[in-house]
Amino acid sequence: MPAHLLLLASLLPAAALGQDAPAVDADFANEVFVSRRGGYDTYRIPAVVTSAKGTLLAFAEGRVNGRGDSGDIDLVLRRSEDGGKTWGPMQVVWKDENHTCGNPAPVVDRSTGRIWLPMTWNRGDDHEREITAGTGKDTRRVFVTHSDDDGQTWAEPREITKTTKNPKWTWYATGPGNSIQLRHGEHAGRLVVPCDHKVTVAGRTRYHSHCIYSDDHGKTWQLGEPTDERTNECAVVELPDGRLLLNTRSYAGRNRRGITISEDGGHSWSPVTFDETLIEPVCQASLIRYDIDGETLLLFSNPASKKRERMTVRVSRDHGKTWPVERLVHAGSAAYSNLVPRPDGKVGLLYERDGYGKITYTQFDLPE
Repeated sequence: MPAHLLLLASLLPAAALGQDAPAVDADFANEVFVSRRGGYDTYRIPAVVTSAKGTLLAFAEGRVNGRGDSGDIDLVLRRSEDGGKTWGPMQVVWKDENHTCGNPAPVVDRSTGRIWLPMTWNRGDDHEREITAGTGKDTRRVFVTHSDDDGQTWAEPREITKTTKNPKWTWYATGPGNSIQLRHGEHAGRLVVPCDHKVTVAGRTRYHSHCIYSDDHGKTWQLGEPTDERTNECAVVELPDGRLLLNTRSYAGRNRRGITISEDGGHSWSPVTFDETLIEPVCQASLIRYDIDGETLLLFSNPASKKRERMTVRVSRDHGKTWPVERLVHAGSAAYSNLVPRPDGKVGLLYERDGYGKITYTQFDLPE
């Protein structure tokens, strides 16, 4: 067995006995976005991706007037060219007057090096409850932008709502967190973006996850089918056999993550089951695939509690069937997160902490 798997296997007894997860041995932890600095009251909704050149791009929503999900919100970015040790000045990727621009879901096209950034928009004076009820002045719209210079500049956002949103849907969100590009099978090269939406049927609002995808390197975007209801913000990975695994926030009242599988590149999904290990407080989470030494691992991060606290990273060696290894990153208040593999074999994590007061980047060796 490769050395890194021996190290992982050695951690099994603690997890099996239900003991508290040991703390991760991080290389460092840097505060990338701090509330009430840089002209914004609060930063939320982190997403991070590694560019083709190895640069880290950390995205967030810069909320101008408060912590809420509506209002004057810009999509902002900071770049790191030294593996997350230091971060460049904040850039505003998208600002539209006092409207809401957010939900970053970045992905790098391996064949072109282009960084794609799906996003969503709504009027700043519309709230989620009004958009959901169909009483808002407008609705949620879907946009995409891209960068060809390592994230230094970005194209004018282009609306793709018509091909990526069912007209009956009300609320809608891309990501948040990383999207993926498929590597195997008939859909190799496809860009897949995990999303969620709401729809009202017979007077009742229903929550669903879904994916959108592009088979022509981002020129056009298509809409996949919804998952079972009571699903929401989600993360997607490609398994070694070419199937996709979608891991979803769930409103089923079980405080567990929902799991569903796609056999057709993210277009349709199997019935949702629940992962009894992955406890959650009904919150966004991150899931990535990590290939090392000929093995495929899945890494998962979320607040492993029924409250938004205890940011934890877990590792699966059997494609998400079990999670024998876990590491506590932050014991206190924590919420949204995004994992990112690094070219040097490290794993990065960008996450919200301290009552949404900070978005922190930390990095660690996989065996740790």
